[in-house]
Amino acid sequence: MSLTVAITDSSTATVRAALTGTKRDVRGYIFAGALLFCLLASLFVLTVLMWDVVASAIPVFDKRSTGFLTSELASSPDKAGVSQGIWGSLMIAGFVVVLAFPTGIFAGVYLEEYAKSNRLTRLIELNIRNLAGVPSVVYGILGLVVFVKGLSWLTGGRSVIAAGITLAILVLPIIIITTAESVRAVPSGLREAGFGVGATQWEVTRDHVLPYAAPGILTGTMLAVARALGEAAPLLLIGAITGRLASLPGQGLVDRLQGKFTAMPIVIYGWANEVNKPGKITGLTFEDLNAAAIVVLLAMVLLLNGAAILLRNRFEKRRQS
Repeated sequence: MSLTVAITDSSTATVRAALTGTKRDVRGYIFAGALLFCLLASLFVLTVLMWDVVASAIPVFDKRSTGFLTSELASSPDKAGVSQGIWGSLMIAGFVVVLAFPTGIFAGVYLEEYAKSNRLTRLIELNIRNLAGVPSVVYGILGLVVFVKGLSWLTGGRSVIAAGITLAILVLPIIIITTAESVRAVPSGLREAGFGVGATQWEVTRDHVLPYAAPGILTGTMLAVARALGEAAPLLLIGAITGRLASLPGQGLVDRLQGKFTAMPIVIYGWANEVNKPGKITGLTFEDLNAAAIVVLLAMVLLLNGAAILLRNRFEKRRQS
């Protein structure tokens, strides 16, 4: 194996030398250096930002411990917590998973495997790509008009249901595009081998195409959920609560889904506008709580990405075996 690699590297070097001659590729070195500099500068800025946020969040977790995660929104930084924001974000993510995942994956597979390549199909694909670039505030206006006002009898108005459906529509074009690209990357030889042994279109798609494309599909869908978790503009238009959210005792699941809500991005937005007056007991300010809330949201996103990586690796091992 090592001999084969050595021969390949030697052949590559020989071909490169024959094409470029003996002169040094100065422009190539400059370009590679510029790329490396941009990478290091981006990592430096990201590290500084993360260090600042985590350093501000540590006192909150030190003084409040798990109480910060289990407490509800309040007007005092000594009592305020993110439990309602976590619940709202998880419910919204649940709607995205239930509504956008199957719809987007099925649509992407249909466009690549079943739809004929004609003018109508190309027009649909162009519109999907354009929808993926529409600002999120436009989807917020759509949710306000359609789901908050038009379908208030179903969603309950300014509720988690309206927010979840709106964000599911927001990330749907992204899921369709990533699914279609993953399916398009499947080698045509896999399909030809399946058809060669008499398999139907459905059997080829189920047993060959989807398992091979699964890692890319999973990565794209989890990135879509991560974007949905971080969106604030559509939720503000739909009517997420930025201040104190009263929790009524005895509420069922349906009542909570159709009632007033908040989410982690809205909690962060609301605390960023609060007066930084230290609490009488802990001495914490809403600025400190805001940093801790950012860390909680980042942890949620990282957990989703970690789950996607584990599932992707599992499918890749199954594909290679």
